[in-house]
Amino acid sequence: MFNSNTLVRASMAVRPAMLSIVAAMAMAFLIPLTGTVNTTAAAADMDLYIDEVGTKRYVKIGLGKSLIVRLPRAARDVLVSDPETVNAVTRTARTTYLIGKKVGLTNAFFFDKSGREILNLEIQVERDLAVLRRMMRRLIPDNAIKLESINDNVVLSGVVRNASQAKQASDLAARFAGKPENVLNMLSISGKQQVTLKVTIAEMQRTVLKQLGVDLTAAFDVASTVINLASLNPFTVSTDGALSGTSAAGTFTNGGTSITSTIRALERNGLLRTLAEPTLTAVSGESAKFLAGGEFPVPVGGDGNEITIEFKPFGVGLGFTPVVLSEGRISLKISTEVSELSNENALSLTSSSTSASLTVPALITRRAETVVEMPSGGSMVMAGLIKEQTKQELNGVPGIKDVPILGALFRSRDFERSDTELVVIVTPYIVQPVARKKLTKPDKDFNIAHDVETILLGRLNKVYGTSGRAVPEGKYHGSYGFIVE
Repeated sequence: MFNSNTLVRASMAVRPAMLSIVAAMAMAFLIPLTGTVNTTAAAADMDLYIDEVGTKRYVKIGLGKSLIVRLPRAARDVLVSDPETVNAVTRTARTTYLIGKKVGLTNAFFFDKSGREILNLEIQVERDLAVLRRMMRRLIPDNAIKLESINDNVVLSGVVRNASQAKQASDLAARFAGKPENVLNMLSISGKQQVTLKVTIAEMQRTVLKQLGVDLTAAFDVASTVINLASLNPFTVSTDGALSGTSAAGTFTNGGTSITSTIRALERNGLLRTLAEPTLTAVSGESAKFLAGGEFPVPVGGDGNEITIEFKPFGVGLGFTPVVLSEGRISLKISTEVSELSNENALSLTSSSTSASLTVPALITRRAETVVEMPSGGSMVMAGLIKEQTKQELNGVPGIKDVPILGALFRSRDFERSDTELVVIVTPYIVQPVARKKLTKPDKDFNIAHDVETILLGRLNKVYGTSGRAVPEGKYHGSYGFIVE
């Protein structure tokens, strides 16, 4: 008989009828268990044959699996140090079933009727990875993935072709282990691929400002009373600077009566083009960031006369994480931004004690973040914006400005329209390093002009670009180098 809650003591001096009952119980445990058991002595079957007395072995048993131990002589006692980890079921005097119940380590000792040790087993119960191993070979072919089990964890090692296969293997192991944190991914990618991302941010802004109107200023003397009449409507635009309207004025004076008439007329058309093309290279699966700009101080707090300053970045920024899914397919997590300082919406702070003032500039920002998938060399519009804003005002003397025809002499019209078109295009490439001679720098052949050339000819640099010099392959559309006309 045996007891699974204490040290198992199995007596070999049992009657045949009792042995039949024990054998039936053992078979009841073993019927639902399938697969192979990995042991150091017999990895190809479920039997462990012992030839010599006093043998010490290390074996592995799959969780929920069994191992048949066949002894060289009859055993009287079987002792298991942790019955909750391994259960021992004796079938005959020389045959014992060891069943893995819980992941862990334990010992099993076999003694004959004289008390001499027949066998000492160091047993490790772990998850049987045979099913997972077969699934890996079937779903992720042509790989060298190795599976190992440590306690209740699955360890992945070996080499795969790309990051997509590594993620698939990790996901399968996580489903098998039950929890993603029970999977230790130590897979290596055979050929780490590098991805270059080119981002084009193009923006066009068009503005139209118009003003047309008449402003009157009049003063009348009635007895001892002076009456002033004013209709002043100056047109001012304070976007990075003040813009005042042009005017033509005329004045009539007669004694205590004076009338000043101002005709204001203004029209302004503006066009702004913004173009940024940041390029960044990173290894598949790794993150990279790029910033071309600067940082400006921003007060975030203070204590007494001390002010705490933080610096905020601005400029052209790019950050992305590429993952090469398969040959030519790339998954991209992209974050791109173009920002510039502006006096519009700036914050002005004044100290009441020292009367000192501080102006914190605002930022005009175009930012986009997304995850896309595309082939190498393919382009996609990551973000776009079409914005139109119209503002129109009529200012004048109440009542009089609404009179038909004559009311135009007592009112002015302000009109402002702004159109913005923005597009962000991304293009990833799978690239390989090239020879240094195939690359060039923007200051290629740059030479500073001598004093005579600078003074007499007005040159800042010598003429360059002689024929026969090596240039990078391919075509580039746009201005480059250090000469801009």
